[in-house]
Amino acid sequence: MDEQNRYRHELKYEISYTDYRAMRGRLLKVMKKDPHTAEDGRYRIRSIYFDNSEDKALMEKIDGIQKREKFRIRYYNDDFSFITLEKKMKINNLCLKCDAPISEEECRKILSGDLDFMKDHPEELVRELYAKMHYQRLRPKVLVSYVREPYIYQAGNVRITFDSQVRTSLFTQEFLKKDVSDISATDRPQDMILEVKYDAFLPEIIQDLIQTKGIRQQAFSKYGACRRYG
Repeated sequence: MDEQNRYRHELKYEISYTDYRAMRGRLLKVMKKDPHTAEDGRYRIRSIYFDNSEDKALMEKIDGIQKREKFRIRYYNDDFSFITLEKKMKINNLCLKCDAPISEEECRKILSGDLDFMKDHPEELVRELYAKMHYQRLRPKVLVSYVREPYIYQAGNVRITFDSQVRTSLFTQEFLKKDVSDISATDRPQDMILEVKYDAFLPEIIQDLIQTKGIRQQAFSKYGACRRYG
């Protein structure tokens, strides 16, 4: 498979709650709500991010390295029956995400350092993480959680999301708990993170709808924001 054909554009913006309300009202006229959300059109995401003792992933982000990758384990709405291991690769504003399902038991083993099962795992991505946990010394580093409100538009395969309530905890063993002891990871918890993802082009109508005075594209990283605390 040619991975280059799967890369997508990804743009990020920090916006105020007022701008979010105005933009959301415009988008609802032309975009559809993601069918996988709850009745309120949202879902909660919890992720464990991996890094090594030298904070390779964090420093590459801070230093603006154009080609980088990071691993994470993720689940939605506290549902432990569907957990995924993901690798996100980025080249400038192009992103590629690979994922593989893992069980709750496998996730608990990874978090506790019981890694032997990974070396012969049927999923290639699990085997890759096993190798990098050995040779790059990747380890579970921080818990990141937030609420996501997603919208989709067929032309251009556009996906727009509003992320809020970004919270963090350094206690990675709390990852698979219903009640997580975490804290806000942003300076203004009411602010939102707008993400715009698309394939080859962003339709003009969507470009017009997300135009808001004063906002600018930023290299915002939820992982970076949550690592401020350790």
